[in-house]
Amino acid sequence: MKRRPLFKSFNEAIDGVIFVLRTQRNMRIHFMVAGFVLMLSLILGVTGIEFILLLFAVSIVISAELVNTAIEAVIDVTTTSFDPMAKIAKDVGAGAVLVTSLASAVIGYIIFYPKLVALSLQALDRVRYAPMHITAISLLLVIILVIAAKSWTRTGTWLRGGWPSGHAALAGSLLTAIALISRSPLLTTLALLLALLVFQSRVEAKFHTWAQILAGSMIGFLTTVLLFQLFLPQD
Repeated sequence: MKRRPLFKSFNEAIDGVIFVLRTQRNMRIHFMVAGFVLMLSLILGVTGIEFILLLFAVSIVISAELVNTAIEAVIDVTTTSFDPMAKIAKDVGAGAVLVTSLASAVIGYIIFYPKLVALSLQALDRVRYAPMHITAISLLLVIILVIAAKSWTRTGTWLRGGWPSGHAALAGSLLTAIALISRSPLLTTLALLLALLVFQSRVEAKFHTWAQILAGSMIGFLTTVLLFQLFLPQD
């Protein structure tokens, strides 16, 4: 069997995620919940361990939905009429999604409930003084927004082509975070040069147009600025 290039393997895997996102309503719901959980974790100032548990719970639910969709696709290909065993397979796959969703809901309840009850200005201040945490949340939200945009426009893949450019979105987000955190003209200039190199490389390789680059960079820029304006204290 011929080995596929690593880049192609990643690209095809992400194609699978985007396909499920485009065709399965439940997956779109999972992505929206994931974005809400990330925002809530930022607002409530969860600990590192709690954040890891939330990411694990979200990834398990999304993975279960991916596997369930794969099972349904295989059954639809191999059967042309009603088969009780095929129904059982689909029901079991859906059951796996239900179990992981309920477990994730319990994890979210255990982590968020005490913080929601004890929400205070002190808790918000702790979040505001965590720029690296804000940066991580910004990048994750940018990834979710880009995947959602590509699913909506039905163009390209996460790693190549389409509206908007995922590379440009991440580069724009990192550039904005570095500028807001460091407030150093030198570091900001270096980050800008690196971002421009990313933009140029995507256009030169003919993966994106400049319009797609601009759209991606604006998603990264606006998302990061919004989060930093909301949660980073102003001097």
